[in-house]
Amino acid sequence: MIMTSIKDQFIDADQPHLFQFWEKLTQEDQALFLEQLSKYPNPRLLCNTVKQAIQLNAESTSGGSSKNASPLPESSCVSILEETASDLKKWEDQGFELFHKGQAAIVLMAGGQGTRLGSENPKGCYDIGLPSNKPVFQIQAERILKLQQLTDEKYSTTGTVIPWYIMTSGATRATTEKFFNSHNYFGLQRENVVFFDQGFLPCFSMDGSKILMKDQHNICEAPDGNGGLYKSMYDSGVLQDFQQRGIKHIHMYCVDNVLVKVGDPVFLGWASSQKYDIATKVVRKRSAHESVGLIVLDRDLNAPSVIEYSEISKELSEKVDEDTGKLHLRAANIVNHYYNVDVLNRMIPEWISSQDFLPFHIAKKRIASLDFKTGELVKPVEPNGVKLEQFIFDVFPSITLEKFGCMEVCRDSEFSPLKNAPGAANDTPQTCLSSILNRSTKWVLENGGLLESPDAQVEVSPLTSYNGEGLEFVRGKVFKNGECI
Repeated sequence: MIMTSIKDQFIDADQPHLFQFWEKLTQEDQALFLEQLSKYPNPRLLCNTVKQAIQLNAESTSGGSSKNASPLPESSCVSILEETASDLKKWEDQGFELFHKGQAAIVLMAGGQGTRLGSENPKGCYDIGLPSNKPVFQIQAERILKLQQLTDEKYSTTGTVIPWYIMTSGATRATTEKFFNSHNYFGLQRENVVFFDQGFLPCFSMDGSKILMKDQHNICEAPDGNGGLYKSMYDSGVLQDFQQRGIKHIHMYCVDNVLVKVGDPVFLGWASSQKYDIATKVVRKRSAHESVGLIVLDRDLNAPSVIEYSEISKELSEKVDEDTGKLHLRAANIVNHYYNVDVLNRMIPEWISSQDFLPFHIAKKRIASLDFKTGELVKPVEPNGVKLEQFIFDVFPSITLEKFGCMEVCRDSEFSPLKNAPGAANDTPQTCLSSILNRSTKWVLENGGLLESPDAQVEVSPLTSYNGEGLEFVRGKVFKNGECI
């Protein structure tokens, strides 16, 4: 009865082609196919929503804004660049207190395959060329180790634990776990590193009318984007693990930011003390036409939102505030967020019970798929279908303005994304390497260290210093280019 119901639902959703080869399949393949389809309990709603998304995407133009956008009110924002040292120290202390009480954890989104990097391995396995040859995962793991050490020193204790939840994808899970195993979890206790997978969404034809198939008993699927984090935390039991461990506050970030302050105590302390439901870090937009999304106030909804660079008119993107001389909209989204766990526990079940709670974003792609006339797999040379993504920030408008915070941080200290292959114009291994070495060298010079030549650069290990602290020992010492501290 259940098997018939699944078939009927997809046929009713105008997808009878999925069963063109049904009678030729073995009973085992039929069962596996239906198991795959059962992940999508309302196919008619899914298909209709995809068609609407494709239509909206076709109607949109890059010349105008889709939102009535303005900057967030000052009451919602702070800037690390402008705050007093005493406030920063207060927030940092509050963050370390959360670690000491075992109430804070870290969520890493690491589902990317690194294809744009030209790598066969996940981005976190990539070696950007540091003198130490540490891959991205190791750099981030060691920042957690350092936070645990600093917390123990601050409270004269031992055994502080900051759990690390890592969202992988079907394409990266096995490789990522193998990498962690081969490196003995970089010194972290393996029971405190929790892997879980993001979900998938079907791939559709260009007009959204048909779900594509990769063979006679499997539909084409692709990762559901960073917006899949919410459902994945629910489905995988991560939310329940938060509860069992007593976790109340989360710092979430993306693997490809090599400068990220993993578990930043200042950010956690500020956001939790303000009793925000969600907070976000931003960097100041480099120029009027930098291709970045922006954190804004949607005035029609009176709610926080993200506006994509393609949605901003030339006039609005170039608008400058007369009193400050700064761009009117300048808060660049870097996908670096704080979450109150009580809010996640309350809202995620509500969000995912409504299958259309997050809009679909459309990407036209070349998708290897089944030719129904020949029954063979075809690898197209031009885009032949759409992959669907959901974005993590599309939940922002569901948060009331007074429960949302925005912290501006320094780009040179906290944001350098690893996206493109060596030789590209930006966001490459070379730019990431330069960002880390520039920050490390700055810390050494600020603490009285000396360089053997003006252009020398050094690497400061995360195990030595989390944010430039504890480097008094470098005073008066001369460091060679490429030296590790």
